Amino acid sequence: MVNLADTLMLNAVTDGAMNLLRQIGVFKSKSISAPPAPIIVKMPLWELAQETGPWVRLAGLSGATAVVLGAMGAHRTFPETDTKEDLRKIFETANRFHFLHTLALVTVPLCRRPVVAGAFFLAGMGLFCGTCYYHAFTGDRSFRRLTPIGGSCLILGWIAMVL
Repeated sequence: MVNLADTLMLNAVTDGAMNLLRQIGVFKSKSISAPPAPIIVKMPLWELAQETGPWVRLAGLSGATAVVLGAMGAHRTFPETDTKEDLRKIFETANRFHFLHTLALVTVPLCRRPVVAGAFFLAGMGLFCGTCYYHAFTGDRSFRRLTPIGGSCLILGWIAMVL
């Protein structure tokens, strides 16, 4: 006949062995613990954007500049050259790229490396759009050699958003 002391000792040894096996991962734990509650921080987007740097404000300035330049180009007569229609197309391309990359600049705070992406976008808009605007408004081609560098910076800005 098994006495009570032996039964309690056997149960203690069995429970201890099972706990050891659970700790090393042989058996699953008896109790299923609920996953920790997610931490939800309710923060307005403008506060989040302020914490990640000046990118949203720079995008605002860039967007305002794109609207002003777009209005100027819509009501302006382009220089009288043989390529008058070409200058208008160059201007429209510059303005379209300016707007699109301004919108991209708004999303830069969401990137892992916002400084890299933002710097490439700003440099690209300045070099690509700026040289196109200058050429369209003046007819002078002297800065057009910088346009492909600006386009490359815009491409690198998009790639920096992925990295």
